[in-house]
Amino acid sequence: MSKKTITGAQAIINACEEHGVKHIFGYPGGACIPIFDALLDSPIKHILTRHEQGATHMADGYARSTGKAGVVLVTSGPGATNTITGILTASMDSVPVIIICGQTVTSNLGLDAFQEADVSGISYPVVKHSYLVKNVEDIPRIMKEAFHIAESGRPGPVLIDMPKNVSAAAFVPEPDPKMDLPGYTVPSGVDKPLIERTLQAIHQAEKPLILAGHGILIANAAREFKSWVEKLNIPVITTLLGKGAIPENHELCLGMVGMHGTPYANMAVRDADLILSVGSRWDDRIIGAPSQFSPSALKIHIDIDMSERDKLIPMDIFIHGDSKEALQALKKGAKKLRIDAWLKQIAEWKKDYPLTFTTDDGLHAQYILHTLNRLKDDNAIVVTDVGQHQMWAAQFCHVNGPYQWLSSGGAGTMGFGFPAAVGAQLANPKKQVIAVVGDGGFQMTMPELATAQLHRLPVKIIIMDNEFLGMVRQWQHLFYDNRLSGVDLEGNPEFTMVGQAYGIKGFKLTRVEDVESVIKEALAYNEGPCIVHAKIIKEANVFPMIPAGAGYDKMLLSPPTEKLEKPKGST
Repeated sequence: MSKKTITGAQAIINACEEHGVKHIFGYPGGACIPIFDALLDSPIKHILTRHEQGATHMADGYARSTGKAGVVLVTSGPGATNTITGILTASMDSVPVIIICGQTVTSNLGLDAFQEADVSGISYPVVKHSYLVKNVEDIPRIMKEAFHIAESGRPGPVLIDMPKNVSAAAFVPEPDPKMDLPGYTVPSGVDKPLIERTLQAIHQAEKPLILAGHGILIANAAREFKSWVEKLNIPVITTLLGKGAIPENHELCLGMVGMHGTPYANMAVRDADLILSVGSRWDDRIIGAPSQFSPSALKIHIDIDMSERDKLIPMDIFIHGDSKEALQALKKGAKKLRIDAWLKQIAEWKKDYPLTFTTDDGLHAQYILHTLNRLKDDNAIVVTDVGQHQMWAAQFCHVNGPYQWLSSGGAGTMGFGFPAAVGAQLANPKKQVIAVVGDGGFQMTMPELATAQLHRLPVKIIIMDNEFLGMVRQWQHLFYDNRLSGVDLEGNPEFTMVGQAYGIKGFKLTRVEDVESVIKEALAYNEGPCIVHAKIIKEANVFPMIPAGAGYDKMLLSPPTEKLEKPKGST
């Protein structure tokens, strides 16, 4: 950085440029005008969204598809608070996002000034770190720290609350500011005795299983993971966000586990005598009833975040460290396992309990997604919203590598899918990006159609329209005597006509026999975004299903024949 006088706003933009930022997503307002003014002189492209939540989801999708921090720029008060849902989404899924918020001038802080909000205080529960900047000379250091904190260790969102008078102030920055982060350290190295104990346990197990989590992708360790798995010849199950840690067509991959996991993955968990989680936090959608979760299995956990140790269920071995370093250490002593009987049993489960669907009674989402999976590019990025379509996509849309599957896991944020796909497409302009969304979630961030069309982004938006909030309806049907309340989305628009209003090409899909031709045409269309409006069966349910809080022995492969008890505890 040159020794000349610049403004705080220019220092913010300079720091983004130095970090390699190509796009900033946001929405302007009075408190952040100096920063938007500085953007005019920068090669960084500003993506004007139609809502601040959309901006944060776009930055999230950008980050998930690249491993690099996405950047958001919004104004004070409601502009800043509109990002909170997106920040929570990124926080729960460990996604690096930098949120820069304009703020009232420092002399007005705490005085209920126009569009003032205590954004630092509001954001504390959902950020990895939060700054309120009061001295312009601190900006270069804070920006450097923000990117480091967001991207290192267990990633997460960092918020920077920037009063207008601070961003407008002039100063002479010091070159290469030093970070001041007492107490913040990133674990390095792994405990060798624990590695040896883990290898010994794996080699002694008769029915071992690896649980591949999002941490493998975050650590950029997919290649090391696949190599280690193949050396051991050990079966793998994945979390929802761990999809892509190993190619899903790999013979050792059983697919997603948990509430709506594949039957054979869940059966393997039920019968395993050892489960080793790499970069997964053992969330409630996986473990179900903690006391009943694979009680006879030895449980081993590798995680970079010590706070995840024994959080939901006790571990027999916990290795604190980076997934890539742990996998490299584990591979050195790994030997091919003699577990032929276990692998044979899993192969039989795969044959006897495949994921199925029908086309006899109308248009089902599963058939559309099965067809999409067959026709899409091998390196396509699939982004989902949240609900039934998300689980069907997880089951039927297979990915071959990291950063190809983006979905809101921990927060389960409706409205995430489409804007996240926009961010992913901007970050990966040469890749095919497909947004699989529901009719409910899509309408929460639908105005971002303007953003996608303005930049001529060839995102394929496949809307599964059953005129219901489908997953809630499914629970009401299964557990509440089909007493439907608040789930009927009667009044949905004709989504292709909505698209036309923005100048976006649309395809209507109502018949089974048209699925292949419509999906082919949509995938081939690259002149901008396009919408596939699929009118699917209204009351289809997602199976398999393990009821919340139940054990794996309670997995439902099909609709139950008797009344189910209302779930207790977890949703």
